[in-house]
Amino acid sequence: MYDIVKSDKLTPDVIKLEIRAPHIARKAKAGQFIIVTPTEHGERIPLTMADFSPEKGTVTIAALEVGKTTRELGTMKAGDKLFSLVGPLGLPTELHKYGDVVSIGGGIGLALMYPVVRALRQAGNYTINIIGARNEKLLIYEDEIKSVSDEFYVCTDDGSKGHHGFVSDVLKKLIAENKKIDMVYAVGPIIMMKVIANITKPHNIKTVVSLNPIMVDGTGMCGSCRVIIGGKTKFGCVDGPEFDGHQVDFDNLTARNKRYIPEEQVALRKWQGAK
Repeated sequence: MYDIVKSDKLTPDVIKLEIRAPHIARKAKAGQFIIVTPTEHGERIPLTMADFSPEKGTVTIAALEVGKTTRELGTMKAGDKLFSLVGPLGLPTELHKYGDVVSIGGGIGLALMYPVVRALRQAGNYTINIIGARNEKLLIYEDEIKSVSDEFYVCTDDGSKGHHGFVSDVLKKLIAENKKIDMVYAVGPIIMMKVIANITKPHNIKTVVSLNPIMVDGTGMCGSCRVIIGGKTKFGCVDGPEFDGHQVDFDNLTARNKRYIPEEQVALRKWQGAK
């Protein structure tokens, strides 16, 4: 059992949990994820680590409450226990001194963006960070990401804060202004990452994306997280979750992520009915 040290609501639909897991916290690196099972008979789901502290022996996760298991997590408070955590899983972010790095995040992807940008800056890179959400109230990790930014931009679809429009608009503007960009990192909705990759490809800007395929075991055995990279099959859990954005078959990823929507809806209705 894993104790929940702290529970917060970042938005009405996003839960943030700090969990005591010293063996994971000691080995965790930016870009990695964990598999969470809330209860003994619950579902295993992959969640990115928004933070980790070897000193405190804790890891922090943020989850969008959209299905049965994430909504179940949203009911948990400090003092509650999680049945199982497995991790750290996946390959960590490849860190080098690239130069000027533009990192772009949207929605729940901002939770993962924070430790990645922090690590990129610690590696000596100049960090230009662009974050976005549908509106101001849905922005998460804004202050944290700003604190590790050399340049910082906020975008909202409705114009309630920052640029009125998409994160891709700001990237296009930087490129049009001949801004020095040595690498782009993107994490968030699949369509957002696809658009970013399509913008950078004609300019030959190295682009890394963090993918979110459906996973079961998270260790490369089940094959549920298959993704097509450069025409070849890779596993998101052990070969990723980060890949060359110009090589990703985003349409295949989108289709595969819709496979279990009917079953997910049934599970949610049953759980809601049992509450």
